[in-house]
Amino acid sequence: MRAVLQRISRASVSVDGAVVGQSGPGLMILVCAMQGDSEENASKLAAKISKLRIFKDDAGKMNRSVVDMGGSALVVSQFTLAADTASGNRPGFSQAAAPDVGKHLYESFAKNLAACGIAVETGQFGADMAVELVNDGPVTIWMEN
Repeated sequence: MRAVLQRISRASVSVDGAVVGQSGPGLMILVCAMQGDSEENASKLAAKISKLRIFKDDAGKMNRSVVDMGGSALVVSQFTLAADTASGNRPGFSQAAAPDVGKHLYESFAKNLAACGIAVETGQFGADMAVELVNDGPVTIWMEN
């Protein structure tokens, strides 16, 4: 699975003008299931993200996790993280998991993240979504497992 994490002050995702998920302060997580990924990948990625020390401690150093600081997360499916831009000018997405598998692993990832003690809200899988966020830092991290 691939993920892009952004440390946020706040974020929201809307479908057809209606907010379907929101978070903040905490993490905005864009996630993509790749071909060959399993529930084990979803579980490991959620556990790693929950422990990632990217929030400031009292000394101003990135030494706290989202769990440590009592933050929340907004998880949004993002199949375009599978983009292959090696040739031509149009990205290919053939390495992304099939939609049914992708949806299952996206939901599994969100559930695993919540099981780590993080309040989680989500976007709507497969929908045309509008995402708004305030990136804190800015801190943006790309992850793959």
